[in-house]
This record gives sequence, structure tokens and C-alpha cells, in this order.
Amino acid sequence: MAQYASILFSMILVNNFVLVKFLGICPFLGVSKRFDSAVGMGCAVTLVMLLAVSITWPLQRLLEAWGIEYLQTIVFILVIATLVQLLEMALKRFVPSLHASLGVFLPLITTNCSVLGVAILAVDEGYTYPEALVAALGAGLGFLLAMVLFSGVRSSLEEAEPPQAFRGMPITLIAAAIVAMSFMGFSGVVDHLFGA
Repeated sequence: MAQYASILFSMILVNNFVLVKFLGICPFLGVSKRFDSAVGMGCAVTLVMLLAVSITWPLQRLLEAWGIEYLQTIVFILVIATLVQLLEMALKRFVPSLHASLGVFLPLITTNCSVLGVAILAVDEGYTYPEALVAALGAGLGFLLAMVLFSGVRSSLEEAEPPQAFRGMPITLIAAAIVAMSFMGFSGVVDHLFGA
């Protein structure tokens, strides 16, 4: 159980895909202006990560058994693209307001490198199937945490009056860098807590 907790919290805090590994920056910067959109995108990415790893982990075993593991990236991208299309159709049908607020960033989950990254990481780290699912959940929750934190930062930035040269994207990137630096403080915490 400690192994699962270590993987989960490591993926959320220490190895956060957005703030530490700098994967998935496009939706992080594009959808984090509003809290509800940030939560929606974070939940959608978490769901896609979980589903993608639940499918790609066993597919990797098949690819290895057939001796065609070199097709990993292509197969994983096809699985992720299919999942995102199914998610987009479900949101459009059942939650049209969230579908509209996510806009163009919803189909971009297909090209979100953090989703592909967690699928490949689950294989490369040699995780068992349950460990891979926990890693995907942790990566998704870490993405959600980054989105929610940064939506709060951006709402504060809108009320502030930075110098003209820093308005817009420059101050957003500076704020993102400061938030990312704050996550460096979690290094070693998970190892200390769970003895990993």
C-alpha cells in the first residue's frame, strides 16, 4: 500500500507533469483563466490519462509478445485520439456548457504530451498494471492541481496592474515559472514520508 501511495503522491507533487516535467503546457496556459474551465480540463485530462493507461499498458504487452514494440508511439497515439473523440462526443451531448468552455482545447488533449507521457512512463518504469493505473491517476490529479492553482493565480493577475510591458502573456509566464519553482520544494518529501 505504501508503494501505491508513494507513486500517487510522487506523480502529484514531485513529478508533476506540468510544473516539474513541463508537459501539457498548452492547455495549462490556455484554459487556466477561469476556475470552472480549469477544473473541467483537469478532470477531462485525468479521465483520458486513466483510460489511456488502462488500455495502452496491456497493448504494450501484446506489442512485445508479437515483437512489434517499435509501434508503441503510433498505437498509443491512436488509442489516445480515439478516447479524446469519444470524450468530446460525450461532453457535447451531456455537458454542452463544459464542451463550449473548453473549446478548441478539448480536441487538443489528443496532442497533449502529458497524456502520451504517462502512458509511456507506465511502461518504461516497469509498473505493474495497478501501479500504472495509480501513476495515471496521480499524473491526472497533478495536472488538475496545477490547473486549479494557476487559475487562482491568473485571477489575481487580472486584478493586478503590472507594468505595460508585462501585461498579458509575459506576466502569465513569469507567474507560471514561480508556481513551478514552488513545486521544487516537494523534492524528497515523498521519499521521506513513504520511505521509497
